[in-house]
Amino acid sequence: MPPGTTTFAETNHSHVTGTVKYDRTPPAGGAHNAVWLNCGIYDQPVANENAVHSLEHGTVWITYRPDLPADQVTQLRQLVSSNYRGDQRYLLLSPYSGLSAPIVATAWGAQLPVQQSTDARLLQFIQHFAGGGQGGEQGSPCSGGTGTAVG
Repeated sequence: MPPGTTTFAETNHSHVTGTVKYDRTPPAGGAHNAVWLNCGIYDQPVANENAVHSLEHGTVWITYRPDLPADQVTQLRQLVSSNYRGDQRYLLLSPYSGLSAPIVATAWGAQLPVQQSTDARLLQFIQHFAGGGQGGEQGSPCSGGTGTAVG
């Protein structure tokens, strides 16, 4: 696990309808929609409740402030697209307002805030968590849910 990663218990795996108030930004687990978010690259914010379901399946969700410089967004897109693991990619990338750092990598029960898209810990976080069992549903799909990724 890369230095600077914070881990915490996320024990609520309930499927719910509607909006959920989460205790972290972005959320790193908890109650969520019954439909997961299709993995991939999104250029618009995505619904927390669907993304959290993807985290339960072992997805790593990399979020960035909407005002992140374009060159850093391009680097994040390259990082995500070059680290897909076969058909089930287990990676999400999307903008997210209100982050505590310019970029936050999230897995179920774990987060890593970073300042730059070139931070080597992002790749370490992906390698440690993507496709893992930390959400309790390892091997569940990362496609066939909701959302249309741009990449």
